[in-house]
Amino acid sequence: MAKFSEKVKGKEIGQANVYAEPHTMSGKGVEAKVPVKTGAAAMNEMNISAGGVSKGNYKAEKTDGIKIRGTGAATKGVMARGPMG
Repeated sequence: MAKFSEKVKGKEIGQANVYAEPHTMSGKGVEAKVPVKTGAAAMNEMNISAGGVSKGNYKAEKTDGIKIRGTGAATKGVMARGPMG
C-alpha cells in the first residue's frame, strides 16, 4: 500500500510514520527492541497463583511516613505518605 500525505489546511493529520521516520532528538534513527525474558528469569517476576495460593513475590509495603495531627478516633491510619513540601 502506498504511503501518502494527509494534509488538511496545511497540517499533517495522519500517522507520523507517513511523513517522518522514528528518530531521536539528535536526528538519528531508532531501533525498537523488546526485552525478552525466558525460563527462570520470566518466572521469577511473575506472581503465579493457583486456587488462591500465591507465589507471594509482592513488593514490600511502604511503612515510612510522618504521623499527622488531628486524627481523633481514626479508623484508617494516622500516617501521611508521599510528597509533602
